[in-house]
Amino acid sequence: MTASLTVRERGTRRAPGGTRTAGARLAGRRQRPGLWFALPAAALLLIFFAYPLATSLLQSFFSTKGGESTFVGLDQYARLFRDPLVLKSLGTALLILVVQVPIMIALAVGLAYILNQAWVRFRSGFRLIIFLPAITTLVAYSVVFRVMMTTDGGALNQILGVFGAGPIDWLNNEWWARVAVIASITWRWTGYNMVIILAGLQAIPAELYEAARIDGAGRWQTFWHIVVPQLRPVLIFTIVTSTIGALQLFDENFILTGGGPNNATLTPVLYLYKVGFQQFDFGYADAIAWMLVVLTAIIAVIQFRVLREKP
Repeated sequence: MTASLTVRERGTRRAPGGTRTAGARLAGRRQRPGLWFALPAAALLLIFFAYPLATSLLQSFFSTKGGESTFVGLDQYARLFRDPLVLKSLGTALLILVVQVPIMIALAVGLAYILNQAWVRFRSGFRLIIFLPAITTLVAYSVVFRVMMTTDGGALNQILGVFGAGPIDWLNNEWWARVAVIASITWRWTGYNMVIILAGLQAIPAELYEAARIDGAGRWQTFWHIVVPQLRPVLIFTIVTSTIGALQLFDENFILTGGGPNNATLTPVLYLYKVGFQQFDFGYADAIAWMLVVLTAIIAVIQFRVLREKP
């Protein structure tokens, strides 16, 4: 350590007149291999992240209809406020945020708490079964849900028929299509959040449970006054990531309903896809993308600030 400090001190020392000393030149030469190793990563970051990001922002100021690009300034962003489909897609995202995310997080917390109890047999098997949907291919599970929810001969309607209930037009009715999308997302991502919360539960010191038991706290009091406060950082993480996921929702809606019926399940990313790759209006699609970036950042900051405040 003494030697490294000596080299570092020499590296910062300059000779009279501002020229670098021999120690500084030696330290610089020793740092060069590290810079060469970092160069490929920096180049990839510039090519695949910074360049597309800058190009997308620049493109949002152009209108690209008909294969010709015309500079239109902020017109694409002003158009967002006049487009009813933008508002409708944001409404779908808001519905998922308000309805699906709380249901999914509550289910994940409940399942994680139960599967963290020592008296539950085959805990590992149950954890694996609940987590499996998270590693299932998005397209595969969406197709399975679509087949299950088919009006004629779908598995869900056959089950309802056993109990004497009439068939439901899951994918062609606006209200039921939203239910179908919310159910499919919940089925897939509950296990993923459960595993994260389970890790948080296992990090809670056993002494806290013992102290609560000695104080005479019941299971509900222990859960509310010990478990929930200790899980606060984990819950913040799962809520924020679930919110970002809801704003980026595409696959389920695209395969299950295609955004229909009557754009009832249209999400911002699905609308962006339709504008960009079906209407070839890339400038407007870029403006939608940047609206989502700003919106996601604002919501994430608000959630962090609200949820991190101590009660």
